[in-house]
Amino acid sequence: MITRQLAWEILTAHMKNQNLIRHCLSVEAVMRALARELRTKNPELSTEEFDEEIWGIAGLVHDADYELTKENPKEHTHKTVSWLKELNADSKITDAILAHGFGFVQSNPQPSNNMEWSLYCCDELTGLIVAVALIKEKSINNVSVESVLKKFPKKDFAAGVHRDQIKMCEEKLGIKLEEFVKISLEAMQGISKELGL
Repeated sequence: MITRQLAWEILTAHMKNQNLIRHCLSVEAVMRALARELRTKNPELSTEEFDEEIWGIAGLVHDADYELTKENPKEHTHKTVSWLKELNADSKITDAILAHGFGFVQSNPQPSNNMEWSLYCCDELTGLIVAVALIKEKSINNVSVESVLKKFPKKDFAAGVHRDQIKMCEEKLGIKLEEFVKISLEAMQGISKELGL
């Protein structure tokens, strides 16, 4: 089992851009919050399916190879998975990392479970929340669910954010968009110091 400390070491060994590291910290926090939320919403499922540590680690290292693969996007996620496999990381983590590249990396599989869809959907949302924070005096604590939802349909705002990917939270996770934003925003506000926001 890979530890959070080891995951952090993998991330920081391969990623130097502080904003990208903060993005990974954001996704980790949101993944942990989603594991708790979905465990509560799905009491009939095994609690092992919603292991907060595994979900968090997947979020933390999901983009670990981004800087190394940005010139060759087809390799994105695959380098990270190879590093994790060398350390005998849980296959749930490697599967989720591969699935989050679905639609961008040709050979990557479509997400197929709660953990994989959570990573796929929240990855883009964290970027939108940061963009809103930057126009709110660079403070995530000034951001509200309403302010994120207000910017959501404005395609010229944070134009690189794939809204359709975020909206799949409703169909694939059974979480309404407004609630998905609330869970994600609160998780990120909880680590505002680490995010420099």
